Amino acid sequence: MSILPEGEQLRRAVKWISDERCEHPGIPLFTLIERACLKFDLTPKDEEFLLRYIMEEGPQGP
Repeated sequence: MSILPEGEQLRRAVKWISDERCEHPGIPLFTLIERACLKFDLTPKDEEFLLRYIMEEGPQGP
């Protein structure tokens, strides 16, 4: 159980992916999403959300 509010880890993951894409543009998006899921202990449902959300944002990302 986390002391963070529900959804906070997902928000942090989105921010982290965005920052990583800027700093390391050569890393594949799917690799960043996989790393974010491990780093922020996200569920498979959260991973699906990240995939949909980031794909909808297009190549520039969130």
